[in-house]
Amino acid sequence: MTSRRGFRRPILLAAGLAVFALAASPARADRCEDIANQLKGQIDGLKIGITAANMIYLSHPMAKEMSLGCKNRKYSNELYVKGFTRKPKAEFLDFVAGAAAIVFTLPKDTLTKGISSCMSRMGLFRGDDVSIRYRRLDMNCTRTKQDAAIAISRSVDQ
Repeated sequence: MTSRRGFRRPILLAAGLAVFALAASPARADRCEDIANQLKGQIDGLKIGITAANMIYLSHPMAKEMSLGCKNRKYSNELYVKGFTRKPKAEFLDFVAGAAAIVFTLPKDTLTKGISSCMSRMGLFRGDDVSIRYRRLDMNCTRTKQDAAIAISRSVDQ
């Protein structure tokens, strides 16, 4: 009879080295943090704030509030931007379209058209809360007496 102890030791050593090699690999940031860093790198004046509950809070001089929502059960990504005025100017819409183009990897001019369409629909007939679907994105535009906001998201199944 031959002893099997001679074979067991190299197998355990190899398994231990494999576990150590996997544990020693560098940590990788998740996809949402990568998108936030892309936004920071491509948009001048954008700052990354705190991360809490799958939300990364951002700040920019053109936006009163800004956040990037990470993947959850309802959507894969969400961009929320609130402006300073009730009727946003073209510069604000261009800024939001540029940020949304980075987050959702769509052309900026296409998103400019969708965002301006959503913002222009708010009014006397449709009210101050308008939701549209544009290029597989869900856009929800809201406004109050002081400011206007847009939330752009892509559902999980798309």
